[in-house]
Amino acid sequence: MIKDSTNLKKGQNLRVDINELKDRLPDYILEIIREEPVVKLVGYKMVDGNQFGLVVKLTNGEINWFFENELSEIM
Repeated sequence: MIKDSTNLKKGQNLRVDINELKDRLPDYILEIIREEPVVKLVGYKMVDGNQFGLVVKLTNGEINWFFENELSEIM
């Protein structure tokens, strides 16, 4: 889980924590993530007044966003 995304860099690889995902994603996206949970950070998205979403590129090239608690840094 990412607690503070301010130190992340665009282009950085992150891992999607599949167990943290809710029912907001279509099944085909979940299948892509199950096969390859590593994604690339491309930007940020304001999702509400208190949280940022992290915009990432999946291995198939599709762009999606996740909450900070749904991703973790790869060391």
